[in-house]
Amino acid sequence: MSELVFDRVSVRFGGHPAVDDASLVVRPGTTLGLVGESGSGKSTLARVAVGLERAAGGAVRLDGAALTRRTRRRVQLVFQDPLAALDPRMPVGTSVAEGLLATGRRWSGPERQARVRQLLELVHIDPDRAGERPDRFSGGQRQRITIARALAAEPAVLIADEITSALDVSVQGVVLNLLRELRTDLNLTMLFISHNLAVVRYVADDVAVMRNGRIVENGPTETVLQDPGDPYTRELLRCIPVIGQPLDLKDA
Repeated sequence: MSELVFDRVSVRFGGHPAVDDASLVVRPGTTLGLVGESGSGKSTLARVAVGLERAAGGAVRLDGAALTRRTRRRVQLVFQDPLAALDPRMPVGTSVAEGLLATGRRWSGPERQARVRQLLELVHIDPDRAGERPDRFSGGQRQRITIARALAAEPAVLIADEITSALDVSVQGVVLNLLRELRTDLNLTMLFISHNLAVVRYVADDVAVMRNGRIVENGPTETVLQDPGDPYTRELLRCIPVIGQPLDLKDA
């Protein structure tokens, strides 16, 4: 199990602070839910961890050491839109096999094929469908295929960036249950990014709340959600629908 630490990370776009002095600890073998509205800096922070954005200050550390090009593959990011993440012309098994390159090992053809089948089974996709293209799968199935591709790199940390936001509620449950299952079975550390506190409550051991590029609150999930100390967290909680109560739309 590995620990991922964001140590006073800052990112600027055209002089504007997209992330401002953000510090987080994703504890080994746990899931940290990072929540906030669109534009709060959540995805930018994730992109720094995998090298898709450059930090203007601070550092990201894995097990106490700053991430390098060689060690960064141990942190894998699953994107929000699986259809955009998968090559529409490429069989899904080939897409999953691309993730094996990050392990640095040489795979024979039979070894690669066997590992792809194993990974598809791991995310509950019929491995006999490895030769089909992404448009033959539902949105939830495509998202599970992108998770399999990320797992092919044998990561220590998995970052899931709004991966259920475009899915129907029933399909969201399937993907969320899969993440919980994978974390336990593979001893993964996870950073789960969402704008939905109800979803975060279901999957996360700890929660951090981000607003305008800054972390305004973090701690154990139930502690933060039962007794939030920041007004913004309380506002997010107020927006969670409660069965039997009308929605408060006065600010909509």
